[in-house]
Amino acid sequence: MKKWEYATVPLLVHATKQILDNWGQDGWELVTVLPGPNPENLVAYFKREVQS
Repeated sequence: MKKWEYATVPLLVHATKQILDNWGQDGWELVTVLPGPNPENLVAYFKREVQS
């Protein structure tokens, strides 16, 4: 059975692509982006398989 690890990352509007690209290069898959604590903030949720 696969095991997963998860991460939540605040997204800065002026650097969204760079942030997503950096996490993707490290093997993280974007699951969703949801509003953060206030309207101008977004939070990205990532997952990747745990390597045994």
